[in-house]
Parts: sequence; structure tokens; C-alpha cells
Amino acid sequence: MTPEDRQTLIDRLRMPLRLTFAGLWAERLARGFWPLWSLLLAVLALLSLGLQDHLSPNGLLGLLALIGVLALWSVWYGWRNFRRPLKAEAMVRLDASLPGRPLSALADTQAIGAADAASRAVWQAHLRRMADRAASARPVAPDLRLARRDPYGLRYIALTALVVALTFGSVWRVASVTGLGPGPAQALIGGPTWEGWIQPPPYTGKPTLYLNDIDRVTFSVPVGSRVQIRFYGEVGAISLAESVSGRSGSDLPAPSEPVQDFTIAQSGSLGIEGPDDRVWNIVALRDTPPEISATDEVTREADGRMKLQFTAKDDYGVTSGRAVIALDLPQVDRRHGLTIDPEPVEPVVLDLPLPITGNRAEFTETLIDDLSKHVLANLPVTVALSATDAAGQTGEGAALHITLPGKRFFDPLAAAVIEMRRDILWNRDNAARTVQILKAVTHAPEGFVRNERAWLRLRVALRDLDTRTDGLTIEQRDAMAETLWDIALMIEEGDLASARERLRRAQDRLDEAIRNGADPSEIEELMQELREAMDDYMRQLAEEAARNPDSQAGMEQEGMEMSGDQLQQLLEELQQMLEEGRMAEAAELMEMLRQLMENMQVTQGQGGQGGPGQQSMRDLAETLRDQQGLSDDSFSELQNGDGQQDQGQDGQQGQEGQDGQQGQDGQQGEGQNGQQGNRGQGQEGVGRNGQGQGLADRQQELRNRLGQLNGSNLPGAGSQQGEAGRRSLDEAGRAMDEAERALRDGDLPGALDRQADAMRAMREGMRSLGEAMAQDQREQKGGGQGEAVGRADPNSARDPLGREPGDGARIGSDRNMLQDEDGDRRAGELLDEIRRRQGDLTRPESERDYLERLLDMF
Repeated sequence: MTPEDRQTLIDRLRMPLRLTFAGLWAERLARGFWPLWSLLLAVLALLSLGLQDHLSPNGLLGLLALIGVLALWSVWYGWRNFRRPLKAEAMVRLDASLPGRPLSALADTQAIGAADAASRAVWQAHLRRMADRAASARPVAPDLRLARRDPYGLRYIALTALVVALTFGSVWRVASVTGLGPGPAQALIGGPTWEGWIQPPPYTGKPTLYLNDIDRVTFSVPVGSRVQIRFYGEVGAISLAESVSGRSGSDLPAPSEPVQDFTIAQSGSLGIEGPDDRVWNIVALRDTPPEISATDEVTREADGRMKLQFTAKDDYGVTSGRAVIALDLPQVDRRHGLTIDPEPVEPVVLDLPLPITGNRAEFTETLIDDLSKHVLANLPVTVALSATDAAGQTGEGAALHITLPGKRFFDPLAAAVIEMRRDILWNRDNAARTVQILKAVTHAPEGFVRNERAWLRLRVALRDLDTRTDGLTIEQRDAMAETLWDIALMIEEGDLASARERLRRAQDRLDEAIRNGADPSEIEELMQELREAMDDYMRQLAEEAARNPDSQAGMEQEGMEMSGDQLQQLLEELQQMLEEGRMAEAAELMEMLRQLMENMQVTQGQGGQGGPGQQSMRDLAETLRDQQGLSDDSFSELQNGDGQQDQGQDGQQGQEGQDGQQGQDGQQGEGQNGQQGNRGQGQEGVGRNGQGQGLADRQQELRNRLGQLNGSNLPGAGSQQGEAGRRSLDEAGRAMDEAERALRDGDLPGALDRQADAMRAMREGMRSLGEAMAQDQREQKGGGQGEAVGRADPNSARDPLGREPGDGARIGSDRNMLQDEDGDRRAGELLDEIRRRQGDLTRPESERDYLERLLDMF
């Protein structure tokens, strides 16, 4: 290794070596003197938070003495444990961080073989390799971990205290410690001096003022600001003259007292009399009480909740607020159950909502609460709003005289039950009157009480109330009130007729609001109420169908059925007209909807021949046939490519699938006619809406139909076969949903795959359900009649191969195929044609894949 190479290596190692050496210094200083700097941080944090202002001079001197002792111990501890690092130690640490310790190797000399040229060449190569490794040296970071030396984390506690002090305190307050000894001016020239601070209340967020730096003659501070003044030097050389504290007599200390501490209570002057006279005129800014007021009238939400918007403001921010709701007895209509004096009713106290973030000096919020169950609901009350600030001052707004909103009950019986509930809560002496009235109401329930469960619960409650001749306790009264509330809700919301009445009333109110030109907010509320009433009515229809599986519950007008989706579409159209301000058109549509609902009736009739289970199975079979037709149309769409077919092609395709059946029977069943019509309509939709959209709409309709059938009265509930069939139908529904998405995305091959999966799952589900239905019928009528029970309806449609639906509404049966040679021949011809086309390599690959799936399926 040449001297030039050695010098170059030394230059490269100089900076890493210096940094490693500095790291050794930092590491050993931290290990030795960590108690000292932790103590300094803790002391600085305490002084910044103003601890010295809360201690007497003697107490502060004692604290400083303790700090001095701890500081001396920390210095001794650090000096004892500190060991000055050497450059050689830095060299060793840097060398240890490199592979093979190249720095030590470069300092070695060749012990043997120095006279051999080959041995010297090997040695020089070794030195060059070590020099290359040494040139890649990086500074070694110091090890500043002190967990083993500070197991209690005192250094972190001191650091956290300093961060808190810098956030909420001020480092300028540290200077107040100098008031214990002679000031800087006295130390330099031996004359008297002073220092002063004005600290506003913390909730104002204003900074502390240092009087020595204020050159203005007049300035303002909030009332309640704390003034601290310290005099240094000869006692009596400097004195205080002030008129801002409002102190007098014995409360007023000597003007020359070295420490002056008081609070500003009023505007006035503050002066320092002495060698350096200073006078200030202080304007005391009073903290005014907060103001609060309601910005709008109290309104009622659709579910009966009270909604009150209010505005509050304060100089420095509102900290809390509340609304006190009390009975306005002079405004109560004292009739019926309210003629006697009420029992004491505690006012309702509600906490007002405050902004979670942001400034609370001025804000607008909305109080929303549900007091429908309270005795004051729907009675005249007074609402007193109040707000409190950080100074403890409370401001009250003007009292509101309102009728406390509550839940509205449209059913007459429910309203009567709620009124009797109110009378019991008003005064327990109304119990006998309540029993008498409700007994009269429920004496002849036919035609008046439509909910039998509610009527039974009401009779039980009346019997319980009638037996308590010795009066009701408060606990019994509250329990009875809760029971009557539940009964009223059951009457109001749990009956189809009452739901229909609620819908009619919601329509009438919205119609009247539109015609009278109500404001948009009221119309929006009534529109939401109409939607809820419509949803409730449709839900009651579904529950009625579930309770009566042998009947069909539907909505129809002059033989035309209407679905819930069509009604929702009408409501959306009405909503759009209202938003666009087309009130005349909205009124006409509202009138049409009202007449439509008046002419609608809930119809109940017997299901199809063979019972509801077979009717559901026939509906599933028709859905399967429609899914097969949709799959055929999807394949035709894939072949055509452009997605356009004229109406003549549609009719030809719809007729092609029926030739075999017409040749045999000379007629078509009702189900096939419906299928043919659906296909024609679907194909026209494809031509109008673009490639795949009409097919996707038909797929969506089939998926919805399957979902309704799967939730209807399918046979085999609770049996193993029935549950297996329902799982297969759920799988078919998922496959239909995926096929719909594929059609909307234009992925026809993927849609064909999903449609094939859906048909396979439907066949498996129908097979399981058919077995479950046959088993149920054999158990009900005995084994001798089991064969006739599961027989299909003779009027049902045939499948494309001329077969009648077999037992359990399965598509086709082996018995029919064996007895019909013509059907067997046609089936063979169809299979041969499918095999021929699938083996034709000139046909598109997608078509041959589809034909292969057909062969696997059949």
C-alpha cells in the first residue's frame, strides 16, 4: 500500500471518525448527566406554569434551595459516572462496525515471509482489500438508551411537563422568580425598581401583559384580570396607587408593600410612584352574560320528535345550555280527564347541543328530542332556554308558549287509548274513569277493533286496572302507561286497515298542502310522511299474505294489478314535480294517486287448483321456462353481434319454440302464451335500448320474480328436502344477479354461463321441493292416495317437447315420454341436430360452447 493510498484513506476516514467520537461524547454525557437535564426541564416547566406565583416568598426560597441541592447531587452523580472518551475508543468502535476489522488489519505488519516476493504480493493484496473495506466506513450512531439507568422514566415525565408548560403557560413567567432578590437595575446602579404583570382570566384566551413594556397610557383588559406587582430595593421607595380593584378599608394593603396582588374589578387608574413614575388608565371590559333565543318555531318530526332551532352567543364562548319544559296550566283545556288538578309534574330538563369543534362565541344548533311518552306531550307548555358561560353567568331567552309535540295517532281507537293513558298520568284518580270509557269502547269490537291481538291485550290491561280498587302506586301507573302505549302502537301501525287509513290521511294532507301553496319544508315533511305510510301499507300487505298462505293478497284496480315498485315510481315522479315547482301538475298527479288508492282493494281469493304449494311450483316452472327463453335470446344476440332485430324476427323466434306443441295439441297453454309475449317484448327492448339492456331488464324481472317465489308458500318448510330446495333457489338468484350484471356490461358469453348455472340450480331446487311436497301429501292422505295427490294440473302448459308437468310440478316425466312415441322421436331429432351443429367446426366457437353446455345439461 503506497503512502498516497494511505493518505487518501486517512482523508476518507477523518469525518466518520470525528462523528463517531462526537457520538461517544453524547453517549457518555447522556448516561452521566441525565438526572441533571431532567431536573432542569422539570424546573423550567414548573416556572413556566406559574408555580412561583402561588407560593409565598419563603416557600419559593425553600423550593429553590431544594432545587439547588438536587442540582448539586446531579452534577456529582454525572461527574462520578462520566468517563472522558478517547480517539482510540472511537477508532475501535468504527473498526468494529466493519467486516474483518480493516483498520486493525491496516495497522499490522508482515511477521514472516517479508523476503519472499510472492508472500509480499499476497500481503499487499490483503492490505488493498482491507483498505477498500475501510473506505466504506460510516459513522457509528451513539447508544442513547437510558431505560436501564432510568427505570421509572423520570426524563420522559420532565419532558412531557415541559411540553404542557410551553403549550398552556409562558416562558416569560420564569422571569418573575427574580423578584425574590434585587432586580437587575438595583444590581447595576443600586436603586429601587419594580416589575408588574396583568394576567387575564384563562377562559378569555388573552395573553399576559408585562407592565414594564407597556408604553400606552390607556389600554383595556377583561374584568377579573389578576395584577401582580413586585417592588425591589428599599421598602417605601416605591409605592402603588390604584383604583381598579375596588378595595377599601382593611382589604387595602400598604401602598409600599413589596408584593402587590389584586384583581381588576372596575375601570380606573394604576400608577407606580417612585423614581420611575408610571401611570396607566385601565378600561375594564365586563363579561356580559350569554344570549340565547329560538330562531324558529318548534316543529314536529314525522315520528313525533320535537325539533327546536336556537342561537346562542357570548363574549368568550358558551360552555353549557339547557331547555326547561314545564306545564303551562292556565292554557290547558280543563275538560274530561283534565278537570281535576294534576299531580306534581317535574319540569323536563334537556341539555342543549353545543358545537363539538369551532368557536362557541356564536352558533346555531338544533335540539331534537322525543317526548311522545311524557305526560306533557300534546299539552300546552313553556320552554325556557338558558345558556351559561365560563364565568358562571347565565343568560335566559324569552319563554316559548307552545304545545309540546308528540306522536300523532290517526286511528280513533289508538287515539282514545293514548288519551286515557294521558289521563292516568295526569292524575291516578282517573283510573276508574279510564276503565269505564275503555270498557265501553271495547264492548262491541266487531267492525271497530280490527286488531284482535291489540283488543285482547287491552282487555287484559283493563282487568288489571279494574282490580286495583285501592289506587295505583307510581310504579304501577308507569307500568300501565307503558302497556297502553304499546297497545296504541299496535292498533296504529299493526293493522292493514289502519295502515290504509293512515295512507289515505297522509294523501289528503299532502294534497291540501299542495293546493294551499305551503312552504317547501312543510311539503317535504308531508311527502316523507306519505312515503312512510306507503311503506307501512306495503309491509302490512306482505304480512297479510304471510298470515294467510291459502289466500292471495294483492292490490288491484279494475282487474289491473299494481306492484309496490310502480307505486314508488309514482311517488318519485311526484317528488320531482314538487322540487321543480310544478305545483299544478303535482296536484293533478296527487289527485290521480288519491283516486287510484280509493279504487284499489285488497282482494282475497282461493289459490290455483291443487293448493298453494302446487301453485308456487307451477310459478317456479314458468320462471324456469322464461329463463330458458331468455338464455336462447341471449345466444341469438351473441350470434347477431349488432344487437338489433326487427319485430318480424321476434315473432318468428317466438313461434319457432311452439311448433312442436301446436303440432301435437293444436293449442297453446296460457303459460306459453305469456312466455311468447314476454319474449317479443324483451326483444323489442333490445332493439330500442341497445345491446344487452333489454335482456338485462328481463333478467332483473326474472330475478325479482324468483325472489318473491322463494319467500312465498313453498312446500317442505322445515324438511331436509325443502331446505335444500330453498338453498338451490338462493343459488339460482345469485347466478341471475351475476348474469344481469354481465348483460349490462355487454359480456354475453359470461351472461350465458351464469344463466346456465341459474337454470341448473332451479332444476335442482324444484326437484327437491317436489320430493318434499310429495312426502308431505303422502303423510297427510296416506300411502294409497299418494300417487294421485302429487299429480299436476291437467290444464297446465306442456313443455317444448310436448310433455306435461309431472308430479310435484316437475318439467316433464319419464312416464309421459314412454307413452308418447312422437315425443320420443322429436327429442331424438333435437339431440341429433344439436350434436351435428356442435361438431360443425365452421360455426363460431361461442355457439359450439353453448351447444356443448346444452348436451351436458340434457
